[in-house]
Amino acid sequence: MIILGVDPGSLQTGFAVLEWNKKKIKYLASGTLKFSKFGNFLDRIGPIYNESISLVEKYQPDEIALESLIYVKSPTALIKLAQARGSLCAAFSKTHAGRIFEYSPNLVKSTAVGHGHASKESIQKFLKLLVNKDSFETFDESDALAVAVCHALSRSDKGEAIRVKGKGRGMSKSLAHAIRKEI
Repeated sequence: MIILGVDPGSLQTGFAVLEWNKKKIKYLASGTLKFSKFGNFLDRIGPIYNESISLVEKYQPDEIALESLIYVKSPTALIKLAQARGSLCAAFSKTHAGRIFEYSPNLVKSTAVGHGHASKESIQKFLKLLVNKDSFETFDESDALAVAVCHALSRSDKGEAIRVKGKGRGMSKSLAHAIRKEI
Protein backbone atom coordinates (compact mmCIF):
# COMPACT_ATOMS: atom_id res chain seq x y z
CA MET A 1 0.00 0.00 0.00
CA ILE A 2 1.27 3.46 -0.93
CA ILE A 3 0.63 6.22 1.63
CA LEU A 4 0.91 9.93 0.90
CA GLY A 5 1.49 11.96 4.05
CA VAL A 6 0.85 15.70 3.95
CA ASP A 7 1.66 18.58 6.29
CA PRO A 8 -0.62 21.36 4.97
CA GLY A 9 0.51 24.95 4.73
CA SER A 10 -0.36 28.11 2.85
CA LEU A 11 3.24 29.09 2.07
CA GLN A 12 4.67 25.59 1.81
CA THR A 13 3.28 22.10 2.11
CA GLY A 14 5.33 19.08 3.07
CA PHE A 15 4.68 15.70 1.48
CA ALA A 16 6.06 12.20 1.92
CA VAL A 17 5.37 8.90 0.21
CA LEU A 18 5.77 5.52 1.90
CA GLU A 19 5.09 1.96 0.93
CA TRP A 20 3.57 0.02 3.81
CA ASN A 21 3.31 -3.76 3.85
CA LYS A 22 1.95 -5.05 7.17
CA LYS A 23 4.69 -3.93 9.57
CA LYS A 24 7.31 -2.91 7.02
CA ILE A 25 7.71 0.71 6.00
CA LYS A 26 9.67 1.65 2.87
CA TYR A 27 10.51 5.29 2.18
CA LEU A 28 9.82 6.33 -1.44
CA ALA A 29 9.98 10.13 -1.64
CA SER A 30 9.44 13.39 0.21
CA GLY A 31 9.71 17.10 -0.37
CA THR A 32 8.22 20.52 0.05
CA LEU A 33 5.83 22.30 -2.30
CA LYS A 34 6.54 26.03 -2.12
CA PHE A 35 3.84 28.60 -2.77
CA SER A 36 5.52 31.71 -1.36
CA LYS A 37 6.28 32.98 -4.88
CA PHE A 38 2.60 33.86 -5.08
CA GLY A 39 2.58 36.97 -2.91
CA ASN A 40 -1.18 37.24 -2.59
CA PHE A 41 -2.72 34.46 -0.50
CA LEU A 42 -5.72 34.05 -2.80
CA ASP A 43 -3.37 33.49 -5.74
CA ARG A 44 -1.93 30.45 -3.90
CA ILE A 45 -5.20 28.50 -3.63
CA GLY A 46 -5.20 27.40 -7.29
CA PRO A 47 -1.55 26.26 -7.29
CA ILE A 48 -2.10 24.39 -3.98
CA TYR A 49 -5.03 22.55 -5.58
CA ASN A 50 -3.13 21.82 -8.81
CA GLU A 51 0.05 20.64 -7.06
CA SER A 52 -2.05 18.34 -4.87
CA ILE A 53 -3.54 16.72 -7.95
CA SER A 54 -0.04 16.38 -9.43
CA LEU A 55 1.17 14.58 -6.28
CA VAL A 56 -1.66 12.05 -6.57
CA GLU A 57 -1.02 11.53 -10.29
CA LYS A 58 2.73 11.10 -9.78
CA TYR A 59 2.74 8.76 -6.77
CA GLN A 60 -0.64 7.00 -7.12
CA PRO A 61 -1.23 6.61 -3.36
CA ASP A 62 -3.77 4.16 -2.03
CA GLU A 63 -4.48 6.38 0.97
CA ILE A 64 -3.71 9.93 2.02
CA ALA A 65 -2.97 11.08 5.57
CA LEU A 66 -3.07 14.72 6.62
CA GLU A 67 -2.16 16.53 9.78
CA SER A 68 -5.26 18.13 11.30
CA LEU A 69 -5.46 21.83 12.05
CA ILE A 70 -3.60 23.12 15.05
CA TYR A 71 -4.38 26.04 17.30
CA VAL A 72 -2.49 29.16 16.35
CA LYS A 73 -2.47 32.52 18.09
CA SER A 74 -3.43 34.44 14.98
CA PRO A 75 -6.99 33.89 13.72
CA THR A 76 -5.90 35.20 10.31
CA ALA A 77 -3.16 32.56 10.08
CA LEU A 78 -5.62 29.84 11.11
CA ILE A 79 -8.11 30.95 8.47
CA LYS A 80 -5.45 30.91 5.74
CA LEU A 81 -4.23 27.49 6.87
CA ALA A 82 -7.79 26.16 6.86
CA GLN A 83 -8.38 27.48 3.35
CA ALA A 84 -5.12 25.97 2.07
CA ARG A 85 -6.01 22.65 3.73
CA GLY A 86 -9.47 22.86 2.15
CA SER A 87 -7.86 23.25 -1.26
CA LEU A 88 -5.73 20.14 -0.60
CA CYS A 89 -8.72 18.14 0.59
CA ALA A 90 -10.82 19.19 -2.41
CA ALA A 91 -8.10 18.01 -4.78
CA PHE A 92 -7.57 14.72 -2.92
CA SER A 93 -11.28 13.96 -2.63
CA LYS A 94 -11.63 13.88 -6.42
CA THR A 95 -9.90 10.49 -6.48
CA HIS A 96 -9.59 9.40 -2.84
CA ALA A 97 -12.97 10.00 -1.20
CA GLY A 98 -13.19 7.69 1.81
CA ARG A 99 -9.43 7.12 1.75
CA ILE A 100 -8.30 10.39 3.34
CA PHE A 101 -7.37 10.31 7.03
CA GLU A 102 -6.27 12.95 9.49
CA TYR A 103 -4.18 12.83 12.63
CA SER A 104 -3.66 15.44 15.32
CA PRO A 105 -0.15 16.86 15.66
CA ASN A 106 0.11 15.41 19.20
CA LEU A 107 -0.80 11.91 17.98
CA VAL A 108 1.76 12.16 15.16
CA LYS A 109 4.46 13.20 17.64
CA SER A 110 3.40 10.55 20.15
CA THR A 111 3.65 7.86 17.48
CA ALA A 112 7.08 9.01 16.37
CA VAL A 113 8.90 9.69 19.60
CA GLY A 114 6.62 8.57 22.39
CA HIS A 115 5.20 11.87 23.61
CA GLY A 116 2.89 14.43 22.08
CA HIS A 117 5.05 17.48 22.72
CA ALA A 118 8.24 16.28 21.03
CA SER A 119 10.45 18.81 19.29
CA LYS A 120 10.72 18.93 15.52
CA GLU A 121 14.39 18.01 15.89
CA SER A 122 13.48 14.83 17.83
CA ILE A 123 11.02 13.86 15.14
CA GLN A 124 13.62 14.39 12.43
CA LYS A 125 16.14 12.26 14.34
CA PHE A 126 13.59 9.41 14.59
CA LEU A 127 12.72 9.66 10.90
CA LYS A 128 16.35 9.75 9.78
CA LEU A 129 16.91 6.45 11.57
CA LEU A 130 13.65 4.95 10.35
CA VAL A 131 14.09 5.66 6.63
CA ASN A 132 17.88 6.10 6.48
CA LYS A 133 17.67 9.66 5.18
CA ASP A 134 20.49 12.11 5.85
CA SER A 135 18.53 15.34 6.00
CA PHE A 136 15.26 17.09 5.30
CA GLU A 137 14.82 20.29 3.32
CA THR A 138 12.26 21.68 5.77
CA PHE A 139 10.37 20.74 8.92
CA ASP A 140 7.28 20.58 6.70
CA GLU A 141 8.87 17.69 4.80
CA SER A 142 9.77 15.76 7.95
CA ASP A 143 6.36 16.51 9.51
CA ALA A 144 4.67 15.04 6.42
CA LEU A 145 6.81 11.92 6.73
CA ALA A 146 5.83 11.65 10.40
CA VAL A 147 2.16 11.87 9.37
CA ALA A 148 2.64 9.07 6.83
CA VAL A 149 4.44 6.92 9.44
CA CYS A 150 1.67 7.61 11.95
CA HIS A 151 -0.89 6.42 9.41
CA ALA A 152 1.12 3.27 8.63
CA LEU A 153 1.53 2.44 12.33
CA SER A 154 -2.17 3.06 12.90
CA ARG A 155 -3.15 0.23 10.56
CA SER A 156 -4.65 -2.99 11.87
CA ASP A 157 -3.21 -6.42 11.10
CA LYS A 158 -5.99 -6.85 8.52
CA GLY A 159 -4.74 -3.80 6.62
CA GLU A 160 -7.73 -1.64 7.48
CA ALA A 161 -7.37 1.87 8.79
CA ILE A 162 -8.04 2.38 12.44
CA ARG A 163 -9.73 5.65 13.35
CA VAL A 164 -7.66 6.50 16.36
CA LYS A 165 -8.96 8.75 19.11
CA GLY A 166 -6.47 9.71 21.75
CA LYS A 167 -2.82 9.18 22.39
CA GLY A 168 -1.29 6.08 20.93
CA ARG A 169 -4.41 3.91 20.78
CA GLY A 170 -4.65 1.35 18.04
CA MET A 171 -1.18 1.73 16.61
CA SER A 172 1.36 -1.02 16.21
CA LYS A 173 2.95 -0.41 19.59
CA SER A 174 5.57 -3.14 19.27
CA LEU A 175 6.95 -1.67 16.05
CA ALA A 176 6.83 1.91 17.31
CA HIS A 177 8.56 0.87 20.55
CA ALA A 178 11.28 -1.07 18.71
CA ILE A 179 12.01 1.87 16.45
CA ARG A 180 12.09 4.39 19.30
CA LYS A 181 14.53 2.18 21.24
CA GLU A 182 17.08 2.77 18.48
CA ILE A 183 17.07 6.53 19.04
